[in-house]
Amino acid sequence: MTDLPIYPLTEEHKMLRDAARDFAQKEIVPIAAEYDETGEFPHATIKKMGELGFMGIEIPERYGGAGMDALAYVLALEEISKADASHGVVMSVNNSLYCHGILKFGTEEQKKKFLTPIASGKSVGAYSLTEPQSGSDAGTMKSRAARDGDSYVLNGRKSWVTSGPVADYFVVFMMSDPAKKQKGVSAFLVPGNTPGLTRGKKEPKLGIRASATCELTFEDCRIPAENRLGEEGEGFKIAMTVLDAGRIGIATQALGIAEAAYEAARQYATQREAFGQPIGQFQGTGFKLADMKTRIEASRLLIYNAALAKEKAKENDGRYSLEASMAKLFASETAMYVAHQAVQIHGGMGYSRELPVERYFRDAKITEIYEGTSEIQRLVISRLELGK
Repeated sequence: MTDLPIYPLTEEHKMLRDAARDFAQKEIVPIAAEYDETGEFPHATIKKMGELGFMGIEIPERYGGAGMDALAYVLALEEISKADASHGVVMSVNNSLYCHGILKFGTEEQKKKFLTPIASGKSVGAYSLTEPQSGSDAGTMKSRAARDGDSYVLNGRKSWVTSGPVADYFVVFMMSDPAKKQKGVSAFLVPGNTPGLTRGKKEPKLGIRASATCELTFEDCRIPAENRLGEEGEGFKIAMTVLDAGRIGIATQALGIAEAAYEAARQYATQREAFGQPIGQFQGTGFKLADMKTRIEASRLLIYNAALAKEKAKENDGRYSLEASMAKLFASETAMYVAHQAVQIHGGMGYSRELPVERYFRDAKITEIYEGTSEIQRLVISRLELGK
């Protein structure tokens, strides 16, 4: 990767990116295949990422973060995801889905209690919106939060909770007024050791296998009313605002996967020979590499643009849904395209678990699904454009 002149990086940006790259290549790359095979959560390297400041990059230093900007976040996340998408998604959820929402909507007391331990990397955070029968249509969620004096009592099931089996704290969305549908959703901060909260089995996933995912069950789970994030009924707005940030994170994860797959394919195309020459010299392979590289660089520009839009939104309390959705849509489909072509260029070896390209292929698919499918991204983009 070269520094793009339209997005000049500061020395601080470069230092963070280089630190993330050095850590990822030395600490994560050697263990990625093993953790993918076993499906174990990489506690040790995640803890080290926290110590290096990667788990709360945009969070002010007074709350345990690094106090940097959105561009710094995507630069570091890209390097981690390039080494291993599982580490990347844990970092993305911590930074965007968990920390970002509390920083933006939390009280000072909530920031000290629920944000600082996560941003500093001492604890792991998770975000819980999806239910077995409720995905992008949050108005149909069946979980309930009932006010009882100075408490809320939570009941229901949540599914596909990234970092669910290991998280210390959760941002949870439940219906507090079902009659209002989306406007009846509220957000809550729930410690992982709260009585009545039960974690289900780890999901056996196709890819990002070292990222622990599970279902959560709430049975008369009582939390203080002061743990409500934002006002009652603001949950849907909070969830969608946070997802804008999350989609930039997933776009960056996808970029990292695509870069890793591309570099593996390019190297193989220069080494593997057929009919007396490297296979990269054949137009069929060379054109694949050209398309892969072009889509990767286009994805990078969309992601950087979304990061800068996010930074601008901090000044005017605006939204950057369009930029985030375009970046997420294009980068995720690029990751899938590039990983597919990388397997094809490797031929039979691409299908072998001896090389990492099959892992990149499996990891790429989820980026088109979570935090809003490609279909949902197209819906968001088209509605925003048609509503102008």
